Amino acid sequence: METTAAIKEQLRQATNYEPWMKELKADKRKSVQQLLASWQKRFDKQQTLVRLLEDKRSFDDRFKIDSGSLVAGIDEAGRGPLAGPVVTAAVILPQDCSAFIGLDDSKQIAKAKRNELAELIKAQAVSWSVHVQPAEAIDRLNIYQATKQSMEAAAKALDPVPDIVLVDAMKLELSMASEAIIKGDAQSLCIAAASILAKTQRDDLMEAYAADYPAYGFSKHAGYSTKEHLTALENHGPCPIHRKTFEPVKSMVNRP
Repeated sequence: METTAAIKEQLRQATNYEPWMKELKADKRKSVQQLLASWQKRFDKQQTLVRLLEDKRSFDDRFKIDSGSLVAGIDEAGRGPLAGPVVTAAVILPQDCSAFIGLDDSKQIAKAKRNELAELIKAQAVSWSVHVQPAEAIDRLNIYQATKQSMEAAAKALDPVPDIVLVDAMKLELSMASEAIIKGDAQSLCIAAASILAKTQRDDLMEAYAADYPAYGFSKHAGYSTKEHLTALENHGPCPIHRKTFEPVKSMVNRP
């Protein structure tokens, strides 16, 4: 009879159901049954992630004219905060996306996993770009136009040029075809990839701003209107990266 340690190692290495696992089901040891149940749980989770990946990839494939068409996804991070830039990203993924299991909307993924996926996307994408729209431009243009222009700039920076661009809920003016997809980061693999790059880039920028303006705690809330951030604004007033057209910053700037 194999030891529990040996069985544990076998299950750790197994990526698919194997005939020898049938024998484990008949094993009376509670520890073996627990190991088998844990493996089954991990396997089921992995299979769910594979199906989700295939669904998202199939969604993108619907927009291809032929098998060689290049589909780009575009998304943004930071439309809502009181401070810092809005960051947009554009991504063309390769035909083989098997390495991107677990890729999803950036809001659904923990920070460490987002950073890991961002590096993988940059390494394997056919093309990717990131555009940073500063607070000054947001105040000058308004957040909608600033985001739109940033997304268009990110799309135009892609090389090779995509045949079609899928955008998360925004209509763009581009030379190539484009489609605005409602909740695109939940449906499209390339939009989800763009959301990861935009989010990680913006988080890195806000970490840097936290060092420049330590009184505001940007590394904790990334410029969003948390209680801590609003308290810091009351105590210290706006700093150079605050959006002067966003309330309550606007009212603070206009105080007599």
